[in-house]
Order: sequence, then structure tokens, then C-alpha cells
Amino acid sequence: MYTFKDLGIKKEFVDCLKKSGIHTPTPVQDMSIEAILQQKDVIGEAPTGTGKTLAFLLPMMNSIIPNNIGIQGLIISPTRELAIQISEEAQKINCNKINILTVYGGKEYSKQLKDAKNSVDLIIATPGRLVDFIKQGLIKLNTLKTLVLDEVDQILLMGFQKEVEVILDKSNKKRQTLCYSATLNSQVKKIAYKITKDPLVIKVEDKDKNDKMKKYLVETTDRWKIDALATILNNTNPFMAIIFCRTKARVDRIEAKLEERGYNVQKLHSDIPQIKREKIINSFKKAEIQYLVATDVASRGLDITGVTHIFNLDIPDKAETYIHRIGRTARAGEEGATYLFVDPKDKRVLIEIETLLGKPLEKVKYDRSKDVINTNDPLKKKYNKKIKTRSDERK
Repeated sequence: MYTFKDLGIKKEFVDCLKKSGIHTPTPVQDMSIEAILQQKDVIGEAPTGTGKTLAFLLPMMNSIIPNNIGIQGLIISPTRELAIQISEEAQKINCNKINILTVYGGKEYSKQLKDAKNSVDLIIATPGRLVDFIKQGLIKLNTLKTLVLDEVDQILLMGFQKEVEVILDKSNKKRQTLCYSATLNSQVKKIAYKITKDPLVIKVEDKDKNDKMKKYLVETTDRWKIDALATILNNTNPFMAIIFCRTKARVDRIEAKLEERGYNVQKLHSDIPQIKREKIINSFKKAEIQYLVATDVASRGLDITGVTHIFNLDIPDKAETYIHRIGRTARAGEEGATYLFVDPKDKRVLIEIETLLGKPLEKVKYDRSKDVINTNDPLKKKYNKKIKTRSDERK
């Protein structure tokens, strides 16, 4: 295993990493950094929590010359939360003081417009807002050296293909292109190959992470799910946990029911204004919230220390989404546990998930009780504002 210095990272970045307690490259960083510094295109697949962000961020920032010739780096993220997460990571290692602009919907437009007019070296953006700025002539990508598509499967498969085409068309044709994700199916790989040139393909398996993550199956019915969930919450009493639901309306209902039963809980989905979403995430990071009930907006980009449990109250539509959801726990060498609640109608997707994992989930038996309430000492609420969403207002 090489050191960051061996891979070609400048001393000032190495020193910056040491201050954050990072001394040795992870496998995905070891395999990526040197190739990126050599200007090779990369298609990288590695589990969540294995250091993908630094794998592309470090060599990019290592090569950027501050205030030089316009925008040199661009990172595209499918969600606002991930864009913010990447931006925070970039600021932590910004020892050469490059100008970083984070662009995403839901944030004050005028401030982003003002920032976009200043000299910018690196942009971290969601596709829609970035295309708006490109069409207004506020952002030009003719000087772009490196383009990153992070969580490329989500970007290409969740309706952003037209925006990506605009971005690619307006970008410097001699750019380097990097595509990363935790899961890359054959369809996404075909698209990734089309937008890269002779790419280095990297695939990393984290056996240690699998050993430290326990995966459980809870067989129940939709009618009994909330009681089954409450029973298991009482039995496990997680330090911090994310409870995933399929829809925004479902998140609203589950948050209300858990709150009535005495659990410290907040909800997170796209109907919540961006400023409030950021406050909720920051409060969750500080462990002021024990349970975060969320849609798949939280399945990517939330790198939060201390998440000990993931509860999939609703099975996702795709097996790959399950992998991203459970990747929010057992990060950076920590242990974690995940629970998947299934109704008999969920059998098809369950088979897909177990096939992808290569083994069946461990079944959990529980006492089937009705109207289960919190039996543990409730976490003292510090963030106790009731978050109203647009769906609440329509009721």
C-alpha cells in the first residue's frame, strides 16, 4: 500500500489529511489517485464509506492552480445533500485556497448568481441549477480540465440525462472524465463508456465492511409494520438511525406516528425547504436527533459518524438502492446493523437483494404487540421545531 505522498499528492495536502486523522489511502484511493494525476479517465465502483469522494477530490484539487484560467474542475452530484457533503470535504482539504462554488436548487438564487460571477476554480453542482447558469452564460466550461460524475448511476437514470448532455456539450472536449458510484449495472456502464475515453475501470470490494455490517430481515405485513418497527427500536435502542420509506407522504405519516409513540424523530424529504433540510441534517450530525425518517434523498451523500442502524421500513424498488441505503452505516471501520421489513408482496425485490448480496438475510423474530410505544429513555430534544412541508399545507 502506497502513501499519499507516494501517489503524487503534494505535502500540504498530506499534512492537511493528517490533521483530520487520515494517514493511509483506502483501496479505492490507492487505485484512483495516481491514474487521475496522469490524466486518465476512470470508471470507479466501490462500496459506500470506502473513501470514493477523496479518491477523486484529492487529485483534482492537487492539480488545480488557484485563480488561473477559469473553471478547472467540475463535480456533478444527483442530490443537494451529496453536493453539500462533497463541498464540506473539499473545504476541509482546501490548503491551496482555491475558489469553490457550490451550486444547487433550493438555495438562494441571487447569492449563487453573485458567487458565480466571481473567479471560480472548482464547481460542485446538481445538474438542473448548473444548466440554468450555463444557459445564462454565467458559467463557462471551455477551460474545464476534469469532470466528475459522482453517483453516476443516479445521475444518468433519474432523469438528468438531458442536463448531462448539455454539460458535456459545453465542456472542454479535451477534459478528463471520472465516473464513480457504489453500484454500476451494465446499462450505466455502457453510458459511462460512451462519455469517457479509454477509461481505467476500478472495482473495489470491501469485505471488512460486510463483516462489520449485520443484515437482518423482518417478515411482517404493511398493517403491522409500524408496531414491528417500534418493537425492534425498543429492542435495539440505536444511538442514531435512519428509517427509509418509499414516498414523501409515507415519511410524513411514519414520523407523526413515531412522534406520538414517544420517539425522538425528524423527517427528511424533498418537500422540506432546503434551508430546513440543512438544519435537520446538521442537528442529526450532532446526535440531537435519534431517528431520521427519510426518502431515498438520504440514501446517498450522508456521511454521518455515529449512524449505528438502518431500518428499511419500505423495501426499495431496486436492489441497488438497498445497497446505497445500508451504506449509511458501518462506515470508516465502525460496526452497524440493518433491518429490512418485508410484506409478502415484496418477495420479488427481496430475491433480487439477496441475489445481489450473495446470501440470504438473517431472519429476526419479534413479539407481535399492538400500539407499541417507546420504552427507552427518550433522547432530549434539542431540535424540536415541527417541520412543515408543502404536503402538510395541502392537508
